[in-house]
Amino acid sequence: MTLQELYQAIDGSYEQAQKVLRMDKLIDKHIRKLPANTIFSSLIAAGESLDPTALFENAHAVKGVCANLGLVKLSLAASEISEEFRPGNSRRMTDDEVREKLEEIKRMYETAKEEIEKYSQSV
Repeated sequence: MTLQELYQAIDGSYEQAQKVLRMDKLIDKHIRKLPANTIFSSLIAAGESLDPTALFENAHAVKGVCANLGLVKLSLAASEISEEFRPGNSRRMTDDEVREKLEEIKRMYETAKEEIEKYSQSV
């Protein structure tokens, strides 16, 4: 599996990752680290308690990491949570809608994680 094939499998933007990281060597290095990154589990844990500060901070971190790696859909989903809990913003989502969005993020992350692990084993 090539990096381009990995990005197709995870519905990411290889071109976006290239713009940020500039070299396949760096894209490869950082995408392989994603499954071990604890920010996703921290975000899900924050969702269980609906802790607004933790939700904002973790969603903001997920958004940034995913944007840099070209995982645009994951970044956008995390951005919705980040903006929902940004200090000073009024809540627009119900708690159930927040939980649904977090489940969507979790599903996308799990898919990406599985495909990245397949990629790592294939090279």
